[in-house]
Amino acid sequence: MSFIFKQFSVEDTDCSMKVGTDAVLLGAWVDAPQTGRVLDIGTGCGLLAIMVAQRSEAMITAIEIDQPSAAQAHNNFINSPWSSRMDVRTISLQNYAATCPGYFNLIITNPPFFVNSLKTPHAARSLARHNDELPFSVLAAISAELLSKNGILSLILPIKEAKLFHGYAVNSGLYMTKQLSVTPLKNKPPNRMLMEFSKQPAEKGVSESLTIRNIDGTYTDAYKSLTKDFYLNF
Repeated sequence: MSFIFKQFSVEDTDCSMKVGTDAVLLGAWVDAPQTGRVLDIGTGCGLLAIMVAQRSEAMITAIEIDQPSAAQAHNNFINSPWSSRMDVRTISLQNYAATCPGYFNLIITNPPFFVNSLKTPHAARSLARHNDELPFSVLAAISAELLSKNGILSLILPIKEAKLFHGYAVNSGLYMTKQLSVTPLKNKPPNRMLMEFSKQPAEKGVSESLTIRNIDGTYTDAYKSLTKDFYLNF
């Protein structure tokens, strides 16, 4: 399926995980560095990487373990206005870290988050959704290794899994510097958490909240303000 944004479009037909609100939220919220290097872990169709490319001049490396998804990301990169600064590799984070030294100013990821849960019959989709191949402990530890001194790790997870990941991040020497709890509908509890981590402790971490839709189903002004540089109808 083709998704058309203000400055680019992406196809996700061959991807194990489709374009969704989580990625758009993270891509719009993240503190994108103006220069330097960015690593997108588990890029899927490449949406997060492209959103960061729109907002910065950094060189962006995307990695994806699923070959069809990586191929689709490659095509989406080529068709974007920022193709000269973007590259995708079909490789796991573990193998990438072992063979490609260097540090990143930003590591961004919308990671697989299901832990010990029932898998779907679709192997590629299970790989994208379950963290068997990339446990939170490994994601946190390798991210800490690959971050530059002042670099940041930014990701989105369901509330329960976010709390679990926070513990692994702390054990890996990372500090939470910013978080955003996301509520899908006004007066409902939050179901997603966007988090930013750094090797440098913050004097006072920033904690904010966002509601996506009003009671009548319309988008809130806060959500429209966050995503207005991307969505056509905002």
